[in-house]
Amino acid sequence: MALRDVTGAVDFGHLESYTLNDSLVMEEVLRLFQQQSELWAPLLDTDHEGWRDAAHTLKGAAAGIGANTLAALAGEAEIGDAEGAAGRLERVKTALAAALMDVSAYLHHLQLLALKG
Repeated sequence: MALRDVTGAVDFGHLESYTLNDSLVMEEVLRLFQQQSELWAPLLDTDHEGWRDAAHTLKGAAAGIGANTLAALAGEAEIGDAEGAAGRLERVKTALAAALMDVSAYLHHLQLLALKG
């Protein structure tokens, strides 16, 4: 995986600006996003009573790294009606998977830069 694999699911320019292009801070923020995703993703199911909390948490975490589509979809899932929740949560899961792929590619890029010194 490399920077060329980034799809645009995450606006890394936002993250770079927010962190003043500090690669150590960017790596920490992205790893925190991965950890939060692991914790909250299993709750993105209407069978779990905490699905709105999971969507809310992912909305904030996604906005923080520049995953704007994920943040918007999580926001829609969080406030939407219960009848359409399953479909909205599936869109959140798809956007989350795309964001996580971009995060992995970008972290790989940061690791390569660190090796080059």
